[in-house]
Amino acid sequence: MDPRTRPCRSVLYIPGSKERALDKARGLAADAIIFDLEDAVTPEEKVTARETLKVELDKGGYGNRLRIVRINGFDTEWGRDDAAAVAAMPADAVLLPKVSSPADLDALAAITGDMPLWAMMETPRGMLNAPAIAAHPKLQGMVMGTNDLAKELQTRFRADREPMITALGLCLLAARAEGRLIVDGVYNAYLDEAGLKQECDQGRDMGFDGKTLIHPAQIAVANAAFAPSEAEIDLARRQIAAYEETRAAGQGVAVVDGRIVENLHVATAREVLAKAEAIEALQAG
Repeated sequence: MDPRTRPCRSVLYIPGSKERALDKARGLAADAIIFDLEDAVTPEEKVTARETLKVELDKGGYGNRLRIVRINGFDTEWGRDDAAAVAAMPADAVLLPKVSSPADLDALAAITGDMPLWAMMETPRGMLNAPAIAAHPKLQGMVMGTNDLAKELQTRFRADREPMITALGLCLLAARAEGRLIVDGVYNAYLDEAGLKQECDQGRDMGFDGKTLIHPAQIAVANAAFAPSEAEIDLARRQIAAYEETRAAGQGVAVVDGRIVENLHVATAREVLAKAEAIEALQAG
């Protein structure tokens, strides 16, 4: 599956040190998993977590899910050893925290070689350098680290996330300019389904590919929010059919539900159908 079009509606963090959680993840409906060696692992478990994670990844069983490993930063004593360990794991990508410039990704790539890179976008400097980071030749995707970013910006929590909009928008623009995947930050109140849905809907409407999650209970909400609805799929099919019928009749403009349908609308409609098909293929696998 093309990494640029593969579904990333739900991207679940799983501690790399917990065998039970790693095993349970095989049966979850998340589109992607971030196997975490950073925040979810205590300092005492850092070294053994690498070994635990490698054993579980070697066992397989994660299907078509995107397997991303988040390592510790290179400003810690574990970062470089993490990177070397991940390079020997059957993972799809490696995620570096607190990326502030392309040089951070260069340092990682020097260890991980051809493995695709993902960048945690969670520092003010990272926001200002987002275009250069997104343009890195080995970058596949970006993850918004909204908790750390809120701390750095000294913002207050608001349900509308207005204090975070500029940062989210900068990274979205950079990712779309370079054709990268980009997923929204976590929603901390994992039992608040209504609040999660509101934030998922906002992220979807802004243009994010999906949302990072901290608990399996959040998966269904994210999957529903970031998937094309039945109404959107139906409209896309009707737009394509009407446009093709109009072109075949030698006319230039089609109309569906009282709205003009032009080339750009048809292109969007085809993207909607392609996304729906990719989700179906992922679930079938």
